[in-house]
Amino acid sequence: MKKLVLLLMFVWSYTSSYSQYGYRDSNRIGITLGANQFTLNTSNFSSKPDLGWSAGLSVRGNFYDNWDLVYALQFSENNFSVATTSLISGKEDVNYKLSSAQIALSLSYILVENHLSIEIGPLLQVNGKLQIDKSNENNTISGTTLLAKDIVDISKFNFYPTVGLTTGLKHFRLNVSYQYGINNMLGNLNKNSTGVNFKGNAGIVNGNVILYL
Repeated sequence: MKKLVLLLMFVWSYTSSYSQYGYRDSNRIGITLGANQFTLNTSNFSSKPDLGWSAGLSVRGNFYDNWDLVYALQFSENNFSVATTSLISGKEDVNYKLSSAQIALSLSYILVENHLSIEIGPLLQVNGKLQIDKSNENNTISGTTLLAKDIVDISKFNFYPTVGLTTGLKHFRLNVSYQYGINNMLGNLNKNSTGVNFKGNAGIVNGNVILYL
């Protein structure tokens, strides 16, 4: 996970440097901080969305006419819960945490200069394993014979088409975006599956504050 994050940081810094060279007078570096709501869409078990946080950096520069190009690197903690049954406490929702790094490249169409724009583009996410409290590891996932710890080793990469809206002032803006994972986030679990076809797609709503330097 650490090596993959370092690779993403290298790619991001390289592309940002290239962009700054080409558009030196118009580039702006942004510091982002926000919250997210993560939803795991699957029919294999019952899950509920929960809130997490995100933080990162972005570079916005001129591209063509009313279009900007936005590079972004973001680190996130995503959360969701799964319905389980415990031998001690009975029915219990177990919280799963997903630490991830994302690198995004978006085209931004300017509706009102420095105040309003819409963004669309691809995003690559690198995942760690899901994390749960050790006291919940042997809970049984409701409606299955799986234990809570059996589904933590998810796919390491996810690809998200992303659409968003950014509004505010020249140096302070708010961004809201939606990301939908088109590949199977639970696909890695099928390697060791015994007759269970795991399939799940992630949906993430992000809300960020951006401070442009």
